[in-house]
Amino acid sequence: MPDEYCDLCDLPRAHCVHGMPPAPPPEARPPATRSTPRASTRSAGSAAGRATTPRATKQAAPAAPVRRAPRKWTPPESIAPVIVAVLDEAGGELPVDDVLEAVEERIGEHLLEGDRQLTPEGELRWRYAARRARQQLVQQGVMTKSRPGIWELSAAGRTR
Repeated sequence: MPDEYCDLCDLPRAHCVHGMPPAPPPEARPPATRSTPRASTRSAGSAAGRATTPRATKQAAPAAPVRRAPRKWTPPESIAPVIVAVLDEAGGELPVDDVLEAVEERIGEHLLEGDRQLTPEGELRWRYAARRARQQLVQQGVMTKSRPGIWELSAAGRTR
């Protein structure tokens, strides 16, 4: 009975994903409608003290203070100024490894516990944040993508 087994995964066709029919498409939901409050039709004199405007909504209670958990790692926005300072002091460009070493020397004691952990890709989390900071700086025009492996300030970044 070789036909009952999948050629791709060697499982019975009833159990493998290759022999199963495709899932049916999800059902389409009608768009949600919002109800609007009705306007009051009472006149000003019909009920003493009642207004002719729509029913007053309840005053929203003041929002409870948002409790935020302490940060687990340093955000890229905090690392970006350090990268710019390191590159500026080096004349505007440096190899990536040299930039990251200099950044670590400057902010190493301020890094959080989570910054020293590895990302799922195996990179230190603070280095990943530094690369994200560089991407943001490139988008802002402070840095340029000139050569692979080199981080360089743009003309606008050098005048900052």
